[in-house]
Amino acid sequence: MARITASVYTSHVPAIGAAIDLKKTGEAYWQPLFKGYEYSKQWMKENTPDVIFLVYNDHATAFSLDMIPTFAIGTAAEFAPADEGWGPRPVPKVIGHPELASHIAQSVIQDDFDLTIVNKMDVDHGLTVPLSLMCGEPQAWPCAVIPFAVNVVQYPVPSGRRCFQLGQAIRRAVASYDDDLKVQIWGTGGMSHQLQGARAGLINAEWDNRFLDRLIDDPAGLSEVPHIEYVREAGSEGIELVMWLIARGAMADIDGGPRPTVKHRFFHVPASNTAVGHLILENN
Repeated sequence: MARITASVYTSHVPAIGAAIDLKKTGEAYWQPLFKGYEYSKQWMKENTPDVIFLVYNDHATAFSLDMIPTFAIGTAAEFAPADEGWGPRPVPKVIGHPELASHIAQSVIQDDFDLTIVNKMDVDHGLTVPLSLMCGEPQAWPCAVIPFAVNVVQYPVPSGRRCFQLGQAIRRAVASYDDDLKVQIWGTGGMSHQLQGARAGLINAEWDNRFLDRLIDDPAGLSEVPHIEYVREAGSEGIELVMWLIARGAMADIDGGPRPTVKHRFFHVPASNTAVGHLILENN
């Protein structure tokens, strides 16, 4: 039986990927941020899963305003890094897990969640930056990855409650897979940031840290926070944080299991006018 062993939460700021690719991680501006992921890279080496189910949002690369699925699961055997306007990142291609991805799609759809099945797509910084932060710069990523894209770009976007419930359905789907696989689920995006308008550059560190507190201790209550609070308190792009609720909903304690162990927590501002949050939770 497959099982979810841990969940990982991290921002996926594109400038972080650029700093890695351009060898700027040792510069004074970037050093404090990357120091916060040193533990995480060692933890990842010691806890490498068979598969990562990686929740992220596409940034107009695989999808456009012509067609934006609310929830889309990548079922291909591999996914190339996307060209986001300045060439693809110099990172390995992502190797998928079509069998588990198809099983999760079947299970989750039968559990009344409508997913879009994507058999071919490129993956952008929303997916590759978290992999770089957790895995460094390897010749190949250390395990298979199932991309799971969520629309948090064009309204209407899914509610926190819906995302939280979807995480529970994903946990049930993974648990019903016959092969003995270790699976991690990652929620990415956020934290507080706004990229345009009069509040461009907004960062609300107090709200962000309260979000992390509640994600650990009161995830069900946190899932009831309405969209307008994310926008008001965390900026127009802060709505990306609903994706973290998918990962949290997939943890064992949500369905009566033991509370997860907090292995690492990190928060840093700024990184390209964005707050960066990071959390690792292990199932017990």
